[in-house]
Amino acid sequence: MATRLRLTRKGSKKRPFYRLVAVDSEAKRDGKALEYLGYYNPMVEPNDIKIELEKVKKWMDHGAQPSETVRSLLKRAGYYSSN
Repeated sequence: MATRLRLTRKGSKKRPFYRLVAVDSEAKRDGKALEYLGYYNPMVEPNDIKIELEKVKKWMDHGAQPSETVRSLLKRAGYYSSN
C-alpha cells in the first residue's frame, strides 16, 4: 500500500476548503483518510494554512509521498529548509 499526502476538498460550491490528509494512493480524492494532518483555506487573505508538522514527518518517515500542491504548502509552512 503506497501512501500519499494530498488535499481533500471540503466546503460549499465556489467556497473551497481543503484538508491535508494521508491516504492510500489508490483512494478517491474525497475518500476515507488514514489521518488528518492539517488544513488549507485559500478563500481568506492571507491564505490560512495549519499543518501539524510532527504528523507529516511521521508519515514521510514511513514512505508517504506528498503531491505537488502539498509539497508547495509544506515549503510555505517551513517543513523544507531552503538550500
